[in-house]
Amino acid sequence: MLPRWELALYLLASLGFHFYSFYEVYKVSREHEEELDQEFELETDSLFGGLKKDATDFEWSFWMEWGKQWLVWLLLGHMVVSQIATLLARKRRWYKTENEYYLLQFTLTVRCLYYTSFSLERCWRQLPAACTSYSFPWMLAYVFYYPVFHNGPILSFPEFIKQEDGLRDCGIKINSLAFSSFFPSEGSTCYSAGCSRTHYTLMLEEREAKEMQQQEHDSLKASLCVLALGLGRLLFWWWLAELMAHLMYMHAIYSSIPLLGTVSCWTLGGLALAQVLFFYVKYLVLFGVPALLMRLDGLTPPALPRCVSTMFSFTGMWRYFDVGLHNFLIRYVYIPVGGSQHGLLGTLFSTAMTFAFVSYWHGGYDYLWCWAALNWLGVTVENGVRRLVETPCIQDSLARYLSTQARRRFHAVLASCSTSMLILSNLVFLGGNEVGKTYWNRIFIQENMPFDFAWPCVMMFFSSSIKPQAFHSLQTDVIAQRVAQP
Repeated sequence: MLPRWELALYLLASLGFHFYSFYEVYKVSREHEEELDQEFELETDSLFGGLKKDATDFEWSFWMEWGKQWLVWLLLGHMVVSQIATLLARKRRWYKTENEYYLLQFTLTVRCLYYTSFSLERCWRQLPAACTSYSFPWMLAYVFYYPVFHNGPILSFPEFIKQEDGLRDCGIKINSLAFSSFFPSEGSTCYSAGCSRTHYTLMLEEREAKEMQQQEHDSLKASLCVLALGLGRLLFWWWLAELMAHLMYMHAIYSSIPLLGTVSCWTLGGLALAQVLFFYVKYLVLFGVPALLMRLDGLTPPALPRCVSTMFSFTGMWRYFDVGLHNFLIRYVYIPVGGSQHGLLGTLFSTAMTFAFVSYWHGGYDYLWCWAALNWLGVTVENGVRRLVETPCIQDSLARYLSTQARRRFHAVLASCSTSMLILSNLVFLGGNEVGKTYWNRIFIQENMPFDFAWPCVMMFFSSSIKPQAFHSLQTDVIAQRVAQP
């Protein structure tokens, strides 16, 4: 520690340098005041005894102007409301139980994506005529649409407003036809042979009105059928999820890492499959309920999750499990960041930012960042291998030296590796880093590693071999055409 007198000397010297330099600037300002006033229009201000003011700093002038007019009063109003809300919150909390807290948390998390979609679409709109769809009432109708209020699925604002406009146009057409059939205008009555609307035209309108009424009746019957079928499916999925939870204590075992480390290889694999399949069935119910209500409202919900046992790639998992979230990420994160329009490095960066957003949106915990990194790596490797396999040289070689069945087995080998890593990343997401480490150590590190590594690969090979999507991506028709060419 330096002596106090030395620190005081440095402080005085520093202040002296500052004030003296400021004094020099002041002298120059006074000497060239008229010249600067003519060029930049210095403002006359009575705040400091009539000294003129330099208003060329736009940001300061802008906020000071708005502050005098509105911002001060708005901030004061916010302070009053905030203090009142704080006093009320101390007397009564927003939630009473832990379940209510999580409900609030889930709801706010999903609402965040909804008002983000509306806000970005409103900023991106180009035609002033389209502003009616971006009004405050439509924002409330979209953000607070109750079937998807608490847990989704995610429906973007353009899709929501497009479907609502379709329903509104259909309703207007039905009402107009019904009104014209029951209350025809004076010109539509055949008072003379020269009337503008003949009896034949009236008959056509009446027939159209009857057809619309029949359509309404058929629509009611269709809604009842949709309700009955949807409830039947939901009850079956709910029963299946409850059955799995009663027969297999997979979540409890995952919570006991010592027990998980001692189970057999087959039990370890069964737990992995049971965990991801339970996750799939669970979201069939959680997304199926709001999807059914949306269909009854005349809206088309995002597709329900596809069974994880039919997915063999990271890309397919993201594209087909949560379709609404995937569409949101592509439209509002991946493409705005750059997408695939800026070369390989730009694509890698856009993909990384997309997964970073997903990880942060889910909570930003350590295991979520690990899960996001594994998915980014998986998607990157898959796209690289796919581009390599789709090159004309590789495709011609595969078609020349391998039969159709052999090519299918070859692709199943590739898909089995991807599927194994996909399940591992999903286990990190569902169980945490400790579960992922346990599986990694049991499969790759322990002494019986060859057998432990072989069984998931063999299992995934058989699974991938029976998936038509896995073989379809090889584009066998294109290969055959190239081989047939001279």
